[in-house]
Amino acid sequence: MASMTRGRATNAGLVPTPLMAEYYAQRASAGLILSEGTWVNPQAIGFINVPGMYTPEQVEGWKAVTNAVHAKGGLMFSQLGHLGSASHPDFFDGELPAGPSAINPQTRSFTPEGFKDSLTPRELTVAEIKQTVQDYKQAAQNAKDASFDGVEVHAQAGQLISQFLSLHTNQRTDDYGGIIENRSRIVFEILDALLEVWDSTRIAIKFAPVALSFVGIMTPDEETIPLFIYLLKKLSGYNLAYLHIVGPAADLTGTSVEALQDNYFNHFRQNYRGRLMANLGFTQGSGNALLEAGLADLVSFGAPYIANPDLVERFEHHLSLAESERDTWYSSPSDEEGYTDYPRADDISLDNQPGRA
Repeated sequence: MASMTRGRATNAGLVPTPLMAEYYAQRASAGLILSEGTWVNPQAIGFINVPGMYTPEQVEGWKAVTNAVHAKGGLMFSQLGHLGSASHPDFFDGELPAGPSAINPQTRSFTPEGFKDSLTPRELTVAEIKQTVQDYKQAAQNAKDASFDGVEVHAQAGQLISQFLSLHTNQRTDDYGGIIENRSRIVFEILDALLEVWDSTRIAIKFAPVALSFVGIMTPDEETIPLFIYLLKKLSGYNLAYLHIVGPAADLTGTSVEALQDNYFNHFRQNYRGRLMANLGFTQGSGNALLEAGLADLVSFGAPYIANPDLVERFEHHLSLAESERDTWYSSPSDEEGYTDYPRADDISLDNQPGRA
């Protein structure tokens, strides 16, 4: 089960709630659940009602979640995230968010007052970058204390890490900017810090290399393909739990990454020696086809899990899938609505379901 922002930590401390424990436990048959993105420090916040991993209260709240998942036989990784310059002053008492450079990412942040356009952030100092790396390490320790089974570094498009990787949002002239090796430096500093807490086989990282929408100016550039070849080669030496790659949601023709249009996941398979997890809005059939072709070792499903807590069982018995209500993906009049109130297949009539005897 892939990470999905659901916005149900509706309390001032951004502490996971008993309802969230119920939600994840309902989906424990996924085998491995990747938590929603969790903030590594208060400066990472950029979306309302998303839980954190930086206070003792949050750790205790997450412990109840992991205990509920483990009781149902599931495993759970915590996804550690930081929104960087894509955040908004509304989260920081009017102070600007910070990113790799003082460049407006031209995206939107979901604030307590609704969606607002991003602004030009201030540039992180080197000392602040070093502290942020340590905050990832502490969040990883907090996840361990909360009985998670591992951690996934959230490096998808729009996140702080991707802001460092992008030529559009990183125009630094120090050791964290310029050439590919420098722009990638923060990735490996974070992973090396996490290795002081977790075995490498309990650490993962997730990228969305070709995101074209909802990321403002952080779209692929002429160095995206060589950048990821560099990342993949170096990550191959880490023996991670897996490398999580999000596929293209749109046609890449005419873009700087058009070369990836055909046989996208093969590019990553050819350049990465470890376990590869693929994410692309797969169906049961398309996911199995990718696995059978040897282009990935694992496939993650996101949105289908919203309305189908028993997605595995529905796949197994070839049952039709329920559709979720998009209006309740990130919030609802009551936290339960569109969150924990989707029935399992065995709770509804199974008459005339395809594949039933």
